[in-house]
Amino acid sequence: MKRYDGLNQAMVERFAPKPGRRPLLPELSPKAQVALMCRMLFKEGWNEHIAGHITWRQSDGTILTNPWELAWDELTASDIMTLDAEGNIIDGDWNITPAIGLHIQLHDLRPDVNVVIHNHAHWSGIWANLQRTPPIYDQTGAHCGVELPVYNEYAGTFEDEKTSLSAAEALGSSKWALLANHGSLVVGRDLRQAHLRAITLEWRSKRAYEVELLGGAEPMSDELVEKVSVSDEHGFPFCWEAMARRELRLDPSIVE
Repeated sequence: MKRYDGLNQAMVERFAPKPGRRPLLPELSPKAQVALMCRMLFKEGWNEHIAGHITWRQSDGTILTNPWELAWDELTASDIMTLDAEGNIIDGDWNITPAIGLHIQLHDLRPDVNVVIHNHAHWSGIWANLQRTPPIYDQTGAHCGVELPVYNEYAGTFEDEKTSLSAAEALGSSKWALLANHGSLVVGRDLRQAHLRAITLEWRSKRAYEVELLGGAEPMSDELVEKVSVSDEHGFPFCWEAMARRELRLDPSIVE
């Protein structure tokens, strides 16, 4: 990622004018960035065995996605698949999830959405099973705003086109959703925004579980949450890079 990719440049120049003594990340191919995204989110609780899929629509209309056979914590850049706009494989050695239709439909319905993430995430999955929206109790859980719909028309997994289309349509213009008795869904304009939304959703869900386990507390007001959530629209500086560096230190082969 370049210094201002996904960020409000004026905000960064105001609050972080110094360039630093080295690049925050090496030059990364789009496929390496998808592999890193999978590794990063695995650490955040998006880690249900081989479940889950990420798609990233490129400027030429092609779509990058993770393969079906591999878990998110073992992916490298060379494992990432390339699809056409209809979801057909045009490059890659693996298979793709039968549930890819959910992503294709969301990309069709939402021109503003270039990244779609679905998995059976740990903490947000608890609230999806409860069919409840987790309250927001702290600043980190407030990074992406208040609204979090629960889609409770569970009709099985997403291999069926009608099932996936109903879920895609139910998301509407929302940035994320809990899928009752199923998992979590996050969309975004780019990897940075989608990453912030995915990690915020898990943090919010985990903190809400812990606070309610201890007897509950007063959630943050909607007005205060909206003030904090400016980071969702303008980008949270340096977080994506920091989490990517962590994965690269552990396994430099991710980019291969």
